[in-house]
Amino acid sequence: MIICVPNVLTAEELGAIHNELRAASFVEGASTAGWSAREVKKNLQVAVNTGSLAKLQDIVRSAFLRDAKLQAALLPAAMTQAMFNRYDVGMTYGLHVDAAVMGGLGSSVRSDVAITVFLSDPRSYDGGELVVNANGMECAFKMEAGSVIAYPANSLHQVTPITRGARHAAVIWIQSQIRDASQRELLWDLETAKRQIFSSEGQSATFDAVSRSHANLLRMWANM
Repeated sequence: MIICVPNVLTAEELGAIHNELRAASFVEGASTAGWSAREVKKNLQVAVNTGSLAKLQDIVRSAFLRDAKLQAALLPAAMTQAMFNRYDVGMTYGLHVDAAVMGGLGSSVRSDVAITVFLSDPRSYDGGELVVNANGMECAFKMEAGSVIAYPANSLHQVTPITRGARHAAVIWIQSQIRDASQRELLWDLETAKRQIFSSEGQSATFDAVSRSHANLLRMWANM
């Protein structure tokens, strides 16, 4: 299941992020990649000792937590801190799959869902599409600044080479209350149906039946 959500970050939040990124220190992105991904990861990321990193992470975390669609679709139980990256001309991140567990001892998160927060105007750079392999098909995404895409972290994916400009993004990983991706998708379908029924007919017998099924499946599958 791939979820795309526009305007997760406000214009003010995007402005604040870009102000901080202009003064941030960047290091080679391969420094935090696994032994195989290191061979194909050619980008930069904000150094962990950058003074403004905590502020940047708080902005992204707050925006994610207030977005009702992302919360309902992903049912997050835990999340990593945001990682901020930059791709200049010639930079790319070749085909790879994310690590199954992110973080260190005592702060580990199982990476059920990967989230990319687009920070750059897509007209300001060429290339840089996020390409996700979904059920044998390659789907390319290049979204407006402030938009978010959430996709299964076990998917093969890549960022295509930049040929003009620079691409900034933030990336976070989510551990869901629902470990199984097919179960999460079914719950999201039921949640969507609930909202559509309520919008058209209010609290009806049909709405109550779907709501009960949704709640009971969540109760059955939730891993707290």
